[in-house]
Amino acid sequence: MAFVVLLVVIGLPLFVSPWWSWMRDPGPVHDVVIPTGTTLAGAAERLDDADVIDSAGQFRILARILGSRAPIRAGVYRFAENEGWGGYLRQMQRGDVVALRVTIPEGLPSVLVRDRLLANPRLTGPVDAPAEGSVLPDTYDFAVGSTRDAALKHMQAAMTVELATLWAGRKPATVVKTPAEAVTLASIVEKETARGSERRIVAGVYSNRLRQGMKLDADPTVIYPITGGKPLGRRILKSELARDTGYNTYLKAGLPMGPIANPGRASIAAVLNPAPTKALYFVADGTGGHVFATTLAEQNANVAKWFTLRRARGEM
Repeated sequence: MAFVVLLVVIGLPLFVSPWWSWMRDPGPVHDVVIPTGTTLAGAAERLDDADVIDSAGQFRILARILGSRAPIRAGVYRFAENEGWGGYLRQMQRGDVVALRVTIPEGLPSVLVRDRLLANPRLTGPVDAPAEGSVLPDTYDFAVGSTRDAALKHMQAAMTVELATLWAGRKPATVVKTPAEAVTLASIVEKETARGSERRIVAGVYSNRLRQGMKLDADPTVIYPITGGKPLGRRILKSELARDTGYNTYLKAGLPMGPIANPGRASIAAVLNPAPTKALYFVADGTGGHVFATTLAEQNANVAKWFTLRRARGEM
């Protein structure tokens, strides 16, 4: 009897400790890469090497006794404290990988979309700058290790779907004749105002100008061929205003030859349903918004006020 008690006393810790680890492991948070084709034994070794568990052998034994026979799935996993070894195994069998979040802001030009993808170390492979206006600004989740090219194609597919949906709901007031024209005009609206409340009225102003055969006179269209959509960092030169680039809306009436950025849903929707307005002009008001005018005389007065404000700020 004493011998049995001794075995229980000695054996109980040997059983309880692994059982506790299986149910509730207080280890730290770790990210671990599990390659394609990894077996249970291989996964155990990787978790042990990363100090997620303290015994690959015990993990394998407990997994065979207490776990399911489901295969291990590849990916990058984040193993949080107190999940327990059993939780780690189920996580790898379900494929609950760490999601890689990539955000493309509204109005980001394609050269910066490319740069953002290249700068992300958790994406793999090369990528070229996409066609301007082909990417839908949004926040996307990808599996760590996804290729940059696949991520880009996903963003472009999202734009194709969203544009088709918005185009189907266009209003008679829109001046654009094709989805491509909608993206081009929306990219100008996107660059001209950061205020959501102004998008439809800015779209209305440009729609009025297009209908009347007026030039759009949009500064961002002059800047685009100079910088590829990146900030200019200085005032536009007179020589640049006179340069025919195919984008310069100070030289010719109508839309530029293509988009100057990747517009978001709201700007595309604004172009397809512009605000009913008689305004033909607008200028900054000094607060981040704009003041609108229906006549050139009103516009000149508003511009004079804007210049006065800029001089007072030491900007001119």
